[in-house]
Amino acid sequence: MNPRGTEETGTTDNRCVGKVYLVGAGPGDPGLLTLKGKGLLECADVVVYDALVSPLILAMINPLAEKIPAGKRRGRHSLLQQETTQLLIEKAQTEAVVVRLKGGDPFVFGRGGEEMQDLLGAGVSVEVVPGVTSGIAAPAYAGIPLTHRGYSSSVTFVTGHESAGKYRPNVNWQAIAHGSETIVIYMGVHNLPYIVTELSHAGLSDETPVALVRWGTRPEQEELIGTLGTIVAQVEASEFEAPAIAVIGNVVRLHDILSGELT
Repeated sequence: MNPRGTEETGTTDNRCVGKVYLVGAGPGDPGLLTLKGKGLLECADVVVYDALVSPLILAMINPLAEKIPAGKRRGRHSLLQQETTQLLIEKAQTEAVVVRLKGGDPFVFGRGGEEMQDLLGAGVSVEVVPGVTSGIAAPAYAGIPLTHRGYSSSVTFVTGHESAGKYRPNVNWQAIAHGSETIVIYMGVHNLPYIVTELSHAGLSDETPVALVRWGTRPEQEELIGTLGTIVAQVEASEFEAPAIAVIGNVVRLHDILSGELT
């Protein structure tokens, strides 16, 4: 891969001379990083990376590249979103290959669409390199297929952590509860009591299986298995914390059958 060969020739005016690549790092296992993403890391001039990108993937970065942390964890922001975008714009004016390395997939609850929109608005050339999203990979590593002919023929992906400043929730949990047989919730641990209450009020049985998968695909991955009626108490008792994916639905019953084959 030689991204530099496709860049516009630098000029002395204010036009951007480089290109920003929004690269999905996947959920953590370095083996799930795409070949294209790996090639870009190896030839990058600058890499602006998220907090959840695994150290093994960061080790693939060109040793001569400038590495800038810009990750966001609840209550701990290295850079504000606007600062990150402005940084990418500035780096594209002086460097040929600027990689914005994001956990999972840039366009699945990763703000990649927002960043691309702002970059294009500033005249910066952008390319998206998709990544494996944790909502698919974490359940798979836990032995939970999101669809199965005997259990589920539909799946919904939803965020459990909406934008700050919203005066009311925008997720219609009533519709989510009845919209598909499997529900996958990103960033839902902090708001789990509220989510469980909403799904219960929507008519889901307290016996509905629930799985929480923490640090999915990494060596430290762990699962907490319960039901809609028990999972909140289990989280409190075990002090289970983010980052985690929640899977709700009968496919969770397959965990005990399939997870042993994955260990």
